[in-house]
Amino acid sequence: MYTDIGKISVLIPAYNEGNCIIENVEEIIRTFNKFGCKYEIVLIDDGSADATYEKMLELSKKFSCIRVKKNNINLGKGETLKRGFADTTGDLVVFLDVDLELHPRQLGAFFDAIKKDNADVVIGSKHHPDSKLKYPLYRRFLSSIYYFAVKIMFGLPVRDTQTGLKLFKREVLERVFPRILVKEYAYDLEILVLSHHFGYKIIEEPIILDYKRKWIRIGFRCLYKTFLDTLAIFYRMYILRYYDIELSNPPRDNET
Repeated sequence: MYTDIGKISVLIPAYNEGNCIIENVEEIIRTFNKFGCKYEIVLIDDGSADATYEKMLELSKKFSCIRVKKNNINLGKGETLKRGFADTTGDLVVFLDVDLELHPRQLGAFFDAIKKDNADVVIGSKHHPDSKLKYPLYRRFLSSIYYFAVKIMFGLPVRDTQTGLKLFKREVLERVFPRILVKEYAYDLEILVLSHHFGYKIIEEPIILDYKRKWIRIGFRCLYKTFLDTLAIFYRMYILRYYDIELSNPPRDNET
């Protein structure tokens, strides 16, 4: 039971997930009820073309812990999480994918790391030696290549920046999100680079990953955009020193 960790805000972005969102969100609720903590769930539809938003509304009528937000157009996962965070009230914030390839029951170890190790950020890592993966070889290869590139460019003390299951103390995101510019593929990296740059303690935990996607979603555009976003983060960090500029008037997030 985790009755002493404060309130948890669970951020769940979704794009065209109407076929699974009701069943999976109900499973998430069952899991958090077992944790015994106070929690809220913020569902954000990122401009879906199917019935994702309508099903989110259906869930919000059934469960009082759910709030729903909507982007009128597809903005990307990073921007969607940033906008969703503005509607949270929790002491801790979870990033969770609605497909449940990473089941939320694994968050128990993340909560323990926050309490016992005084971590500010806890992330799931595919490269942790204790992780158990059902994961295509081509994805493992791409992940390893990206890890080495990130290690060389930023010196991050983590082996995996892209796994979707993450836990943050609220103060971290309050400081980091106003500076985040990446809207799509490398938003994870930008958040972690800034968290490390500002001196927050990041800990990796092993994960159990059950890869369920039938079709390959990583294409040339995704790889190209991730590459450009990663270079842009490097440029802002070490050339422009953009992240060290004090923000007297942080930008507001207005929904489209």
